Amino acid sequence: MKTEAVITHIVDWLKSYAVNAKIDGFVIGISGGIDSAVTSTLCAKTGLQLLCLEMPIHQHPSQVTLAQNHINWLKANYPNVETLTTDLSSVFDQFVSVVPKVDEQDRMMALANTRARLRMTTLYYFAGLHNYLVAGTGNKIEDFGVGFYTKYGDGGVDLSPIADLTKSEVYALAQSMGIDQQIQEAAPTDGLWGDHRNDEDQIGASYPELEWAMAMQENGKKATDFSGREREVFEIYSRLNRVNQHKMAPIPVCRIPINLR
Repeated sequence: MKTEAVITHIVDWLKSYAVNAKIDGFVIGISGGIDSAVTSTLCAKTGLQLLCLEMPIHQHPSQVTLAQNHINWLKANYPNVETLTTDLSSVFDQFVSVVPKVDEQDRMMALANTRARLRMTTLYYFAGLHNYLVAGTGNKIEDFGVGFYTKYGDGGVDLSPIADLTKSEVYALAQSMGIDQQIQEAAPTDGLWGDHRNDEDQIGASYPELEWAMAMQENGKKATDFSGREREVFEIYSRLNRVNQHKMAPIPVCRIPINLR
């Protein structure tokens, strides 16, 4: 990949889209992860206003530290960057207190997605205040491979600058742009659980493995073409790609036949 050329291409695309839409800048949630670090840096490079939001919900301290380190680096290098912290922990707790109690395992997953949706609502609140666009941080594997995001949560965005890049390519951009080494080395996590679990713990495969499986599926391979760990990874990828199509496909619309109108 021609990394520097890709960076220039994305920055130009972001700026052109915003200018043509008569938008003043971007707002993005900073998690302390590689995807939000790269996306926010690309947005900052446009020269347009960028609001970086920290939205902790009982966040693990390590994630908060990485997010703050990246924000400090952004502000030191780009004068168009503003930051704000909106702690949503009390909002989340209030929500938990008013919904009915259900099976704990189902409840934990639903509440993890609720965190993402509260953050999306907050991002759009500030976007509306400032005439900004909400910049998405999903990469190709998450957005179009395994659907590893929350519908109408971190999947609720105005534009997706890195959604055509694999995770490996995102890391290449991070290295080229001088993103904090601690962020580059940290295990990827969605930060929705308030503990140490990372993406690989949840998915059952690493991003390099998922990239391989995505390429194999695109080449028409089937699970029976592999054995051992390769078969296991391919089956993980294929299953997630299948069950999460409801996130990746357009919203189904019930079309009314002409003879019924």
